[in-house]
Parts: sequence; structure tokens; C-alpha cells
Amino acid sequence: MLLIGLTGSIATGKSTVSSLLSSPPISLPIIDTDLLARKVVEPGTAGYNAIVSYFGPTTPDLLVPSGPDMPENGPTGKGRPLNRPALGRRVFGDSPEVRKDRARLNSIVHPAVRKAMALAVLKAYVKGYRAVVLDVPLLFESQLDKYCGTVLVVGVKDPKVQMERLRARDPHLSQEDAENRVRSQGDVREKAERALERGEGRGCVVWNDGDKGDLEEQVRRVFWQGVVEKYSPRWWAWLLWMCPPAAVASALWNYWANLRVDRRWKEKKEAERAKL
Repeated sequence: MLLIGLTGSIATGKSTVSSLLSSPPISLPIIDTDLLARKVVEPGTAGYNAIVSYFGPTTPDLLVPSGPDMPENGPTGKGRPLNRPALGRRVFGDSPEVRKDRARLNSIVHPAVRKAMALAVLKAYVKGYRAVVLDVPLLFESQLDKYCGTVLVVGVKDPKVQMERLRARDPHLSQEDAENRVRSQGDVREKAERALERGEGRGCVVWNDGDKGDLEEQVRRVFWQGVVEKYSPRWWAWLLWMCPPAAVASALWNYWANLRVDRRWKEKKEAERAKL
């Protein structure tokens, strides 16, 4: 089974591509880490309790306010849901304090998400899917790219387009909040470069500076036909499904190859910094 890492940055069109990959005629299962991240911090979970314990004393509006439609102990009696805009203001930004808070939040959420993600991948393999998509905004930053047979980056070449789309989608964000959110997910153009560094068939980029029709055509022609159909044919997927040892061997080989790519990428960036 091919593990596809889907990433990009905020307001680049990653969700649109995810929808295209999950819809006919492709119809792949999507493991959305954003959705998993919400589930692992729902009231009553260990993640929720850890976040309230750490951020609650210094964030008075951390929880959704109680009122006629929101009981004091929440709809399920396990606590009121997290107030995500308030939590976002604590973890989006570049100051040392914000980076510390973001690291703490990640240390709470990421392990739980990885566990849920691994279980979802295993279920997709058992069901015989040809491929499964890992929708991860911070794929490279979380080092999950090492487990992927191929990586697809959805990017925009013009940063102004990205900012305009974000402000149009989330008009409640101030200019500063929008800029902080874009910076928190890294430069998508560098992510595109890193994907292509993996080599033909193992990394692909679609640019979403045009309309949806152009993006759909790129996904179909450049990614599905040019990568998946070419480098991971259906017979190979069936072989891996019918022979689990072969699937394990393939996964280990992919992991080893990706470690080499990661090391080459880091050496390249260190050499570039040395020239400055």
C-alpha cells in the first residue's frame, strides 16, 4: 500500500486537493491529522485535561463560554470545548514565549495523533486499499515524510495570493494574526523544493495559483497519472496486500531511502548557510 504524504501551507489549497483525492474516480481514504488533532483534545480526553492544566491558569478564555446553549460542564458533562481562537493566539507567533507554548501544545497533541494515525493506516491496509493519504500540514517538520512512499505538496508561488486567500476565508483574523499563522506553517516554496529533492516518483508539487479547474488537471495528470499510476501500479499494491512480509520489506526500504534523502537535504542547507 502506497503511503502518500499530502502537505502545503495554510490557504494554499491542500484541503481542495484532499477532497479531489477522496472523490471518484480516485476515491482514496484520507487520514486528516487536523481532524485527529481535534478528536484527541475533545473534553474528557487526556489531551484536553493536559491543555487545560497548562494553559488554563494563564488563559481565562481558554474554554468556550458557558451560556444558554453551553452548560457549565459542557454538553457531555466532561467539560466545555476548547476556545480555539484563544488557544491559537497563545501558540501562533515567533516570540520565545509563544514558541515555548507551541512546543508544549505539540508535545501534548502529537503523540496522541501519531497513535491514532498509525491505527488508521493499519485499518486501510487490512481493507486492501491501494493507497492512503496522510493529510499533514507540518509533514516535514514532524518528520512523518520519512514514512511516506511519495509526498505531494500543494503550493502557491506568490505569497500575496496566499495571504489574500487566508484573509478572505477567515475575515476575523487581523493582518498580524494571518501573518503569524502563515509563518507558523513554514514557507511552502521550501516545502516544494524539499519534495522535489526526493526524486522522480517520490516527490511531486502542484501549484495552485490558478483556478480550481487547473488544480484538478494538475492533480489528475501530474500526480495521479505521472506518479501513482506510473510508480505504484495496481498489481504492486495487490502483491503487498497478499504478502504482508513484502509490505514490511517495502516499508523498511522506503524508510531507509527517505533517511538518505533527509540527510542529503540537511547537508545541502548547511552548505548554503555556510556560503552566507
